Amino acid sequence: MDDLINLGNVLWNRFSTNLKASFENTSPKKFIQLVILVGAYMLLRPYLIKLGSKSQMNTHEQESAESAKVSPNELRGRVQIPEDSDSEDDGTTAQASGPDWGKKARRRQRDMIKKLLEAEERRLQESKEEEEDKDIEEFLVKD
Repeated sequence: MDDLINLGNVLWNRFSTNLKASFENTSPKKFIQLVILVGAYMLLRPYLIKLGSKSQMNTHEQESAESAKVSPNELRGRVQIPEDSDSEDDGTTAQASGPDWGKKARRRQRDMIKKLLEAEERRLQESKEEEEDKDIEEFLVKD
């Protein structure tokens, strides 16, 4: 316990002595330079942050533009729905220590994919029908 108190006293004495010596040995010219440096940093910091954020945004936009070269219409028809077979012979599943615990989860996943694809197809069909209705309405409405 005495060692901790002695260590704390030594650290405090060194800190106070070094701090006092640094202020006593610093000339007014050094203080002015320090104030100018800190002031310039405080004035320029917001502009540097804005410049950095613009640069980061441009980089992000370039990366997203490169990764988004495939349109959603090109992907249509490429998604394959897994078959409803309950067999586990496809070789893509890992061996489980339990008695076929993943079978229901895979079946739920296949059902969810089917429902999502059907919902998307219905939405596309409805939007197509709305477009056709608008085209027909254009010719039927007389001003």
